[in-house]
Amino acid sequence: MAIKIALAGNPNCGKTTMFNELTGSSQYVGNWPGVTVEKKEGKLKGHKDVIIMDLPGIYSLSPYTLEEVVTRNYLLNDRPDVIINLVDASNIERNLYLTTQLVEIGIPVVIALNMIDIVRKNGDKINLEKLSKELGCEVYETSALKGSGLKEVTDKAIALAKSKAKTIPQHTFDNVVENSLAQIEVAVDSIISNKEQSRWYAIKIFERDEKVLGQLTIDSSIKQKVEEIIVACEADMDDDSESIITNERYIYIGKIIKKCLNKKQVGMTTSDKIDRIVTNRWLALPIFVVVMFIVYFVSVSWLGTIVTDWTNDTLFGAWIQPGVGDFLANVGAAEWLQSLVVDGIIGGVGAVLGFVPQMMILFFFLSILEDCGYMARVAFIMDRIFRKFGLSGKSFIPMLIASGCGVPGVMASRTIEQDKDRKMTIMTTTFIPCGAKLPIIALIAGAMFAEKSWWVAPSAYFLGIAMVLFSGIVLKKTRLFLGDPAPFVMELPQYHVPGAKGVLIHMWERGKAFIIKAGTIIFVACGVIWFLSSFGWNLQMAEEGDSILASIGNVIAPIFAPLGFGNWKAAVATVTGLVAKENVVGTFGVLFGISEAAEDDPALLAQVATMFTVISAYAFMAFNLLCAPCFAAIGAIKREMGGWKWTLIAVGYQTALAYAVALIIFQLGGLVTGAVSFGPGTIAALLVLGFMLWMLFRPYKPVKKEKVLSAGGQVNV
Repeated sequence: MAIKIALAGNPNCGKTTMFNELTGSSQYVGNWPGVTVEKKEGKLKGHKDVIIMDLPGIYSLSPYTLEEVVTRNYLLNDRPDVIINLVDASNIERNLYLTTQLVEIGIPVVIALNMIDIVRKNGDKINLEKLSKELGCEVYETSALKGSGLKEVTDKAIALAKSKAKTIPQHTFDNVVENSLAQIEVAVDSIISNKEQSRWYAIKIFERDEKVLGQLTIDSSIKQKVEEIIVACEADMDDDSESIITNERYIYIGKIIKKCLNKKQVGMTTSDKIDRIVTNRWLALPIFVVVMFIVYFVSVSWLGTIVTDWTNDTLFGAWIQPGVGDFLANVGAAEWLQSLVVDGIIGGVGAVLGFVPQMMILFFFLSILEDCGYMARVAFIMDRIFRKFGLSGKSFIPMLIASGCGVPGVMASRTIEQDKDRKMTIMTTTFIPCGAKLPIIALIAGAMFAEKSWWVAPSAYFLGIAMVLFSGIVLKKTRLFLGDPAPFVMELPQYHVPGAKGVLIHMWERGKAFIIKAGTIIFVACGVIWFLSSFGWNLQMAEEGDSILASIGNVIAPIFAPLGFGNWKAAVATVTGLVAKENVVGTFGVLFGISEAAEDDPALLAQVATMFTVISAYAFMAFNLLCAPCFAAIGAIKREMGGWKWTLIAVGYQTALAYAVALIIFQLGGLVTGAVSFGPGTIAALLVLGFMLWMLFRPYKPVKKEKVLSAGGQVNV
């Protein structure tokens, strides 16, 4: 029977790094049964019968978010054989709070004192022998980033699992509290099925934890007796029961720290010195803007373009497409088959895959920023701004993840406690350009802005942020989302040099989904688009303008005419983008029969120039970046929203806002540049702009004593 080892610890304690180091490539990702919280499992390298479970990071086993609930339920109900508790050695006092709870649930615990290299660098010393004695479990020094100490920890965990050893909590609270807990243990002993958890349940009952009490069937006489014990203790300690336990834990932890930790360094650490600059009230935002500008400039406009040009021009344009075309011609393949493979599949899929290098470079830089600790600071920085716009700093985390893919970005919103804040975050997260939208940005930048394209990609990123902030203000003034944002609490980890392995794994995990999509969804979509663009309604091959796709596009095109791209090809590309945003470029590749869809490709530039002006091209890009996301992301929105009603509200709002922004860009931007004459379109754009400004600046007066529909149902305000 396989041994199950759970990795448990606070966020940013190095769990993911250790998990990647322990499992290597033998890991798989899914969802926990019944919920959309990511579940990561893997087999320990060199041990086929040892499964490592990477649990969501939590601060306590008294859960508030869905991730914390999942972690607690897994530990209490599924009961792994051993828990490896990762403790950030550089912030040991706060991390040990979770440890005091883990040792109470009756599962063997091994402590990995992680990031020990930072402790040594600071000149601090931790007495492992005393710490192990105080906690009642083995403690090992580790550095997941460098891979040191991991073998010792896992060997001990496996040995504990095989020996069926139990971890007995060593800590005791104040005598009054201990006496109360002992009485509660005796009182409820008959209703606790697992005697090893009696201490845990006694404490939870003492704290009046409703989530735990709801799982137990307690006789009314026992319940009354327990309540009398709790009330007596509260009167003696002059505090409520939950606060009593919390305070007692920290008193106990303080005693441990005094005995086991010898801090040498006095004053600011290196991280503190860096934070004085990067989290400075005045410098933080400009530094963030500069950092993200450099990341997108290098990834899209400079280095990414060089690599993508070679991929499109040489790999697909000079080698693959002509080679496959010649091969099919030599073997006597039918003309329609040659067209399907060369123009349809290679022209569409190749146009999308050509942008993989740009995305990989972008994901590489984002992974470095995450692993070094800077992105945690960005969430802290953005909280100051987001809070003024009706959002919590926690909303930035899903948006950061969405820069890779909108699906996990939407799912990451589950860490937000308040339902209204979570739903508003879901509605705005996909405004941040994801990897799938990068080909659209790169295509428009290279094809329409030529040598001045350096600013297009950063502007697209900041356009997304601007719409997030706009939406935060506007939506918070509606009855659906009224109320203050949830408080934001987040640990700022120590800065460290990112590990090459971790960075490359993160980069690959983000890029892999794009490549798989190109080989499946986009592959099929390009084949369908080729068929519809090559055949008429009589199912005979037809000229492009007489095809099924052209007739459908001509019906849709007038909808987008006020936005500047009212031709059937642009309209069709926009609609196919709902399947997958990469399809926008793939559709152009099929329609134009061009596989080398690079920014500087003369053929593509000439074709795009027939459809767009500079202003209409930017409006086209803005609409496709802000409108309803791909089908996969819409599916994730439905799961997180809990039904179609809120999903349609989210998708409808996103599309309406995208249309309004594109209308303003084309009509008013064209009016300024002289590309558009004053007329009904510009009047409509002015009215829309006026309405948006009114919604932005209007004061909101909450209606009192009236029932309104909130994200969770009927509430009184």
